[in-house]
Amino acid sequence: MIHKALGYWIEEAGPQPEFPVMTGGREFDVIVVGGGFTGLWTSYHLKSGEPDLRVGLIESHRIGHGPSGRNGGFVDAMWVSFASLVKRYGSEPALRQARAAEQSVRQVGEFCEKHGVDAWYRHSGYLNVSTAPAQDGSWDDNLRAMREAGILDGPRELSPQEVQAICASPAFRSGVHYGAAATVQPARLAFGIREACREIGVELFEHSPVVRVEDGPGEVTVTTVSGQAKAPKLVLSNGPTLAGQGSPLRGAVTLASSHMVITEPVPEVIEELGWTGGEAISDCRALLTYFRTTPDGRIAFGWGGGRIAAGARRFGRAELDADVIDGVITGLKRYFPMLEGRDLEYAWGGPIDASPTHLPHVISLPSGRTFAALGYTGNGVGPSQMVGRTMASLVLERDDEYCALPFIEPVEALAKVPPEPFRWAGGAVIREAIGRKEEAELIGRSVDPVSAAIARIPQLIGFHIGR
Repeated sequence: MIHKALGYWIEEAGPQPEFPVMTGGREFDVIVVGGGFTGLWTSYHLKSGEPDLRVGLIESHRIGHGPSGRNGGFVDAMWVSFASLVKRYGSEPALRQARAAEQSVRQVGEFCEKHGVDAWYRHSGYLNVSTAPAQDGSWDDNLRAMREAGILDGPRELSPQEVQAICASPAFRSGVHYGAAATVQPARLAFGIREACREIGVELFEHSPVVRVEDGPGEVTVTTVSGQAKAPKLVLSNGPTLAGQGSPLRGAVTLASSHMVITEPVPEVIEELGWTGGEAISDCRALLTYFRTTPDGRIAFGWGGGRIAAGARRFGRAELDADVIDGVITGLKRYFPMLEGRDLEYAWGGPIDASPTHLPHVISLPSGRTFAALGYTGNGVGPSQMVGRTMASLVLERDDEYCALPFIEPVEALAKVPPEPFRWAGGAVIREAIGRKEEAELIGRSVDPVSAAIARIPQLIGFHIGR
């Protein structure tokens, strides 16, 4: 098994052209910092909407090679979080947000078709399954909130027999199917958006870490290790970095990690499971596992049980963590025991910017010149396209549906996480307790009372832990 930071998706997509380092002094109409999905979609929608706009995208490493090119490739709407949306924003705004996120799933597919991007886009739906009695019915509050909002033809609650007809894992119990979801090869999608940005004239810079941002009178100045850029407007789309020291948003986001493995081609196992519809699937754990198939018959399996990064400093553990990968492999074989003896070809990981609300947020900073997006909590592939449209509309000062979405909030409205070192220490203790509790539930043992009590803390204080 190859265990490396960039993982299978980036390797499969093949070598990519490099872009120049930003040097000297540059001037733009808009600077976008961060070359993941949010930065790419924002740049694409800015330049598509205003072809004469000078847009510069600055990435510290390689564009599309960060979390956006390494994740599970679930292009999901926000229906699974609808109850949380209602709690935060109210029923009608939540409905607008979820509808826009559902439309975003389709828009990703439309982009791929328009630009000839072979990102393996497959609109096959998302299945949330119970794998232990404690998880049964964990979706009840969400479905109730949807029914109360008048959503009667959306998700389908499934019996154990109906779940088995979709994917016959011996661990799966009942579940719920959300139709507004797709899967993609995330690196292919990121590289496809990047190429579309290049074609329409976005100036792309790589290997240009930002060392300082000054939001001064009339303009924003971005200083990198080898140059400086100025513009009237700035978009911060470097989510995990926003958790670090010096960021004005560090109190609103925690840095954790998720890790994945992918099998050799096993089409006969997928046939045996009856998992031929290509559904994206996850269990109902707080530290959830998630899995999907590929066109060549592989199973990709991930676990959101990675460590919290102290002070948002990764030390390489967000990408390479052998202990967490061992846990991923244990989960894979528990859910799919027929894979025993089959090769696992790649293992990798990546950072997740997690918000206390479990929801993404678009932030307008007080100057009105700088905008940021954060808190996808591992669920950004679908919503990031919607966020890119929102960012573009805010920058261009449009009066449209994307400027009226409720997740656009002032920085002071964000829920805050404790300061360091309490964020790291407390978060680590709680995640470990949740892990022990959920492992006991999966193997049918009683949960020790200390772990059960600690695992309840996030719910008591209104925080979400995990993905």
